[in-house]
Amino acid sequence: MLNLYTALQTLAFTVSDRIKREEKGASAVEYALLVAGIAAVLVIAIGAFGDKLSGLFASINISGTKS
Repeated sequence: MLNLYTALQTLAFTVSDRIKREEKGASAVEYALLVAGIAAVLVIAIGAFGDKLSGLFASINISGTKS
């Protein structure tokens, strides 16, 4: 009888741990989607404003070397 109780308790703890791990996995997917979204926004912004930013950094570099 003690072996049955131990086996059921082990099963309950195993199922509980698996459920907790699945929730962590879901949050990892959510974080990955968030990072992918931020990366996409950065790529679009750099594509749209890349030439202007390049000119800005070039003028800063030129200003810094004169003094």
